[in-house]
Amino acid sequence: MAKKDKVEATTEEVVDNAVDTGAGETEFTGEQGAPESISLVDLDRIAQIIDLASSRGAFRGNELAFVGNLYNKLFNFLSTVKAQQEANAETEGEESPQETAGE
Repeated sequence: MAKKDKVEATTEEVVDNAVDTGAGETEFTGEQGAPESISLVDLDRIAQIIDLASSRGAFRGNELAFVGNLYNKLFNFLSTVKAQQEANAETEGEESPQETAGE
């Protein structure tokens, strides 16, 4: 039981010391600061880890439904965000020439 408590404390310390470097990368520092957010790149990497772990047999049969549901939610979320970003990029691309022509 003491070992479990030690692992949880260590995990909390690592999470507290995480700093986003801006390019979807996370850097761990010795300082405690504001809570860290998760970027879309991080979420995509989580989906890749789930897929890889599943292909290597890391999950038991009774866990597969839970893992699969979580993966599907994550995949659908990332797909929706990607589609929104592409739509925004197309909209911005259409607006830019009009703004330039009006000036």
